[in-house]
Amino acid sequence: MTEYELDAVDREILYALQEEARNLSSGEIAERTDASSSTVRKRIQRLESEGVIKGYSANIDYTKSGYPIRMLLFCTAPIPERGDYIEEILDIPGVVSVQELVTGEENLLVTAVVKNDRGITPIAQELSDMGLTITDEVLVRSHESTSFDEFSAE
Repeated sequence: MTEYELDAVDREILYALQEEARNLSSGEIAERTDASSSTVRKRIQRLESEGVIKGYSANIDYTKSGYPIRMLLFCTAPIPERGDYIEEILDIPGVVSVQELVTGEENLLVTAVVKNDRGITPIAQELSDMGLTITDEVLVRSHESTSFDEFSAE
């Protein structure tokens, strides 16, 4: 698969969608990009079909939704197989993300959210049962993110 070449309009569309995908119309995005609304809709469809936009999701405050514990579990898997574990890990209740790491001993970073500290043990056990070694567990106090500013024209 070749890398999709983003132009200024594509980048501005991506920036706008990162900021507020749910509440922005194609017309509002068009105003930001100096493109027509139909051009914006076509560009979004192309970005989706090219896999640049992988999907849309809600940014959830897990603490306010009753899951105040966020843990990072650093795992080690055999290097040639580390990517093979991702889908199975994502099927574990409480796991919200998996990152494949390419440097250091740890090569998978699993993020899990649970209601209380007792919820971590079953997740850790499932990871262990898969043959992964958990090398570190980190309790996260807070997590914030922002839009990638390289997509903004400003």
